[in-house]
Amino acid sequence: MKKIFLTLSMLLLSVSSAHAHSITKDDVLKAQKEWADGIVNISKTFIDKGDYKAAAKKHIEDLYAYGVSDVLFKPTLAADDQFRETFDEALSYFVGGEIKEDTGFAIKPWKAARFDGEQHIVTYNDYAVSMGNYFFTPADGGAEQKVEFTFGYIKDKDGNLLINVHHSSLPYAPK
Repeated sequence: MKKIFLTLSMLLLSVSSAHAHSITKDDVLKAQKEWADGIVNISKTFIDKGDYKAAAKKHIEDLYAYGVSDVLFKPTLAADDQFRETFDEALSYFVGGEIKEDTGFAIKPWKAARFDGEQHIVTYNDYAVSMGNYFFTPADGGAEQKVEFTFGYIKDKDGNLLINVHHSSLPYAPK
């Protein structure tokens, strides 16, 4: 009987250790706030005539899984080159540059960005995915822009939550 108890205890310890790095809903919400704040920071840096490209590089380095895993990135305003497979292509989308159609989404500029509280978040051990709407308020005071999103998250070896799937699009507008 003791032998069975010890085996069961070791199994439970092993299972709980395996999930020690599980992603929680709160982890996702924190990452989303950091992402939204990062977009606003890039915009503010652009408005202030600062090094907005450096701010965008830091945003991507801190929040995306480039260099850790493949990243599936389908940005909102991409038509000709719809997917951003590399760090430099992601940077081009946010601040312009490498890809001809990119005018710099993050330097529109925006004064606010937020994720809607009515989103769906699914977590499974060390992976999470979220889907919903996020909103961007132009710095010039125009109307808030609604965008649909799906983000996938993984953790790096240090436990940092990183985006490995980013798909966003404008809502369907029936004719």
